[in-house]
Amino acid sequence: MYRAVGSGVRRSRRQQYKHAPGYIESTTMPLAIQSRETEGITIFDLHGRIVAGPESTELRDALTRFALEPRPNLILNMQHVHFVDSTGLGILVVGHSAMEQGGGALKLLNVSKRSAQLLILTKLSTVFEMFDDEQSAINSFFPDREVKRFDILEFVKSQDSDIPERS
Repeated sequence: MYRAVGSGVRRSRRQQYKHAPGYIESTTMPLAIQSRETEGITIFDLHGRIVAGPESTELRDALTRFALEPRPNLILNMQHVHFVDSTGLGILVVGHSAMEQGGGALKLLNVSKRSAQLLILTKLSTVFEMFDDEQSAINSFFPDREVKRFDILEFVKSQDSDIPERS
């Protein structure tokens, strides 16, 4: 794509970088899902973005398949999730509902600051149990164990302290 600039023709910024070393035409980042089990609880380690497109379809399919297991207890480790859009939120809600219908639960681990803000803003923080520590997330499935839950009030207070005061 070229744009006319003054009397000459100049390449757009995208065209300038298109042939640069390391340039990738697509800006999509696939969502990688790695499954592991700890103390009988399945953990999906997510890497990438949960957004409209193949990323959310892949996650939705994985959650739907897992919900068919007997007693589907699942933790989504979102430590390496860099972005969640509205479609991604919808997939999380669908997954949560599917786990509950199957007699299990879906819980979130290591939610990024931005994703936590989004969950609070949309009131989905009242739907999902969130944890900062993997062992606490695992312990939450066992009623006789001590659990340190994600403190939303503390998170909101920390956000307020990040905002500089006006004079």
